[in-house]
Amino acid sequence: MAEVSRYCKAYPLQRFRQFDGWSEKSENARQERQTSNGQGSDAPRQLANDSIVYLQENFTVTDNIMKDENVIYDHVTPQWVEFCTRELNFTVPDFEAEEAETKTVP
Repeated sequence: MAEVSRYCKAYPLQRFRQFDGWSEKSENARQERQTSNGQGSDAPRQLANDSIVYLQENFTVTDNIMKDENVIYDHVTPQWVEFCTRELNFTVPDFEAEEAETKTVP
């Protein structure tokens, strides 16, 4: 069963393509219905610079909000994490701290 991420953020694919070590697995893009001559079949969607994809809390990039489906990038390195945090301003909220803070507010 697919796992929903606690946190992910949408970006246009061109932002990720700016990373020097970027290599995408476009064959894992989500399936779209293709029709030709009245025949239909599913095929991975074509990823363009303006395609919206999702940076997950574990720093993988997916083509939907599920963190373990349609993974198009999963080469998580310290350089990748630094790129995401520095260039994309990506930070995962501290949900436990926020929850504790709201419980202490009268």
